[in-house]
Amino acid sequence: MNSLTRSIKNSGDELFRYIMSVDKIPLLTEEEELYYAKKKDEGDINAAKMLVSSHLRFVVKIATMFKNYGLPLMDLISEGNIGLMRAVRTYDYKKGYKLATYSMWWIRSYIQEYILRTWSIVKIGTNEAQKKLFFNLRKIKNKILSYNSRKYLNNDDVKQISESLNVTRQDVVDMDSRISSGDFFLNQRINDEDGSEIMDLIPAKQPLQDVVVDNKRIDAKEMKLLNESLNILNEREREIIKLRKLTDTPLTLSEISKKCNVSGERVRQIEARAIEKMKNYILNVSSK
Repeated sequence: MNSLTRSIKNSGDELFRYIMSVDKIPLLTEEEELYYAKKKDEGDINAAKMLVSSHLRFVVKIATMFKNYGLPLMDLISEGNIGLMRAVRTYDYKKGYKLATYSMWWIRSYIQEYILRTWSIVKIGTNEAQKKLFFNLRKIKNKILSYNSRKYLNNDDVKQISESLNVTRQDVVDMDSRISSGDFFLNQRINDEDGSEIMDLIPAKQPLQDVVVDNKRIDAKEMKLLNESLNILNEREREIIKLRKLTDTPLTLSEISKKCNVSGERVRQIEARAIEKMKNYILNVSSK
């Protein structure tokens, strides 16, 4: 039993059995790897399977490097295996490097993409610089804080990290906050006694139903008063009020003067008089 197997022994029966099984698969010699790579390029499926199976323990080794992100190691291994199969499919032995060297990038890439998709319900790492920040910030932060015997990053630390990873200071601050706090859920309880949840503290964007009903009742009452007040006006006053106040595109005094064949000043006087009559009617009715 090698050191990798011993370190994972207590991680779960399924994972342990998997590690034990891939640990028994013999590694290929350079000559054997070259042979199977050539056969794979000729369309031999079994040769491709041999290349994949002989590197499964390599995937486990890489996956354990990401075990501190709080995701099941078996899931990380599964994603890494997909990356390994992609690497085998595109591997070109003619370029002179070993399959392990070539597949390392694919395995890490698939595992990292899985972590970014799964670690948080809110999307993070939207570009290469952000991904680099996500996977390096914790290590750099721990190194800085342990060296300086501090618990939190200061402005100089943030500046140093931003420059070394080629991101903005705000990116460092935001990512540090995301990694440190993680996600929380709206149905998470904040008081076991009354069963209240976080969502109970969030103000509603829409008004409560009783408020909606009251507003509709008020609107209906105001509309009724408006129609009644319009009915006490004479025909010209009513027409001018509608053209000036009750249309989506109100007309100007000049436009109405031409339409009604009176001066703009006369239109203004009629409008003022009509509004005064309507106000008096509404006040009189409301006071009763």
